[in-house]
Amino acid sequence: MMRWRQFITVGFLLILGTFSLGCQAAQLPNVVLIYVDDLGWRDLGVMGSQYYETPHIDALAREGMRFTNAYSNAPNCAPARASLLSGQYQPRHGVYTVGTSERGNSKLRQLVPVVNQTELALETITIPEALNASGYVSGQVGKWHLGGSEFLPDNQGFDWTLAGDQFGSPPSYFYPYMRDGRVLPDLSDGEVGEYLTDRLTDEAIDFIRNNREAPFFLYLSHYGVHTPIQAESTLVQHYTEKGGTDGQSNPTYAAMIHSIDDSVGRILKVLADLALADRTIVIFFSDNGGFGPVTSMAPLRGSKGMLYEGGIRVPLVVRWPTVVPANMVSDEPVIGLDLFPTMLDITGTPSPEGQLLDGVSLLPVLTGSEPLVQRDLFWHFPAYLQADASVIGPWRTTPASAVRRGNYKLITFFEDGRNELYNLADDLSEAHDLSRVMPDRTNELRAELEQWWRDTGAWLPTESNELYDPAVHEEKFPQKP
Repeated sequence: MMRWRQFITVGFLLILGTFSLGCQAAQLPNVVLIYVDDLGWRDLGVMGSQYYETPHIDALAREGMRFTNAYSNAPNCAPARASLLSGQYQPRHGVYTVGTSERGNSKLRQLVPVVNQTELALETITIPEALNASGYVSGQVGKWHLGGSEFLPDNQGFDWTLAGDQFGSPPSYFYPYMRDGRVLPDLSDGEVGEYLTDRLTDEAIDFIRNNREAPFFLYLSHYGVHTPIQAESTLVQHYTEKGGTDGQSNPTYAAMIHSIDDSVGRILKVLADLALADRTIVIFFSDNGGFGPVTSMAPLRGSKGMLYEGGIRVPLVVRWPTVVPANMVSDEPVIGLDLFPTMLDITGTPSPEGQLLDGVSLLPVLTGSEPLVQRDLFWHFPAYLQADASVIGPWRTTPASAVRRGNYKLITFFEDGRNELYNLADDLSEAHDLSRVMPDRTNELRAELEQWWRDTGAWLPTESNELYDPAVHEEKFPQKP
């Protein structure tokens, strides 16, 4: 239930959102969620990059609130998206990784990973399905990656959808968006030389124009900056001549980020042109950490696919004129799960009946009314992930689970049962494992993690399939009454 001060905040917004033409009813705020794929924590100018140029996103941050401790729900694409749209941790929906949880060389695997679900179940209530109760029109354009056929966005509450399928990357970033017989859906009317990020933005702008009279939720889910690393040649040349720094030096990747930034600028412009900016919440977020071979998250450790900070800490910016003060920076630890309850809170939409939401509303933080109540954040990756058997570096990921409480973060690795403990306030790079010098804190967080496994019914990787049997799982990890 929203606090009284939040009712007042939303009430002010509704008054501000009233159309100037006639005595029309007050309008609920629109929501635009720009979700970027594989954008690293330091891949924006406002986040410290000296190489990538992101003036529009930087301006968005100046006009709203930037979060420095924002986290993805998972270290790779599909589980992050499933949790974002469902508001639930992975054990509740079963999407733990991309494709098979056995990804990589079987000779290097010591455990049997859990069976992975590749579709978000239709009985799961998603953000657009919930907002429908408040009269929202919902549109999705771009990457989906939560199942094909009957599991596509139009089966999950979106009224309009384009260019999404079951795959995690596009066949090509250039029209006709085709490779090896696969082509992106709904984009057959493009032109030679057309760039995918630009085309998805065109379609998103059309959706905004077509639905400007009613409250809308737009999920602009860019394929960029996921592989294949492809960009427009003029932009690549610009960054080639500029030269990189601090581990960020790939000109094609830089050009891909540049195109994402242009997309954000175009979305903000159309909102301004249609007089929608003041009653539209714009959220800019990344689905997981950056791809290690092409960018650097330093001083964060690791990259996409890992539970170290470089794999899960990501940029998050929220702009809401007249409600969120400009030039705000929040150090609150937040997670993608929080966006679902936040949207419900903002729009006065009731929580979905029978579906537990694991996040909390960020409205108190956004309005500056009060800090969040301290809570633990969790990650569960009971899978293997490696690009190639010969690669041991950033892509050698074994089954792991993690919890953050305050400034302390514990990572448990299932193969050998070891725990690693870090104080993120003093050791952002996770270079100093404190598990041996702080055994009490280590045991405290490990016990909390185990309790969370029990509470959520999390499946754990073992040396056999024994935990796949629910009866055995219940015996080893009995549920709370």
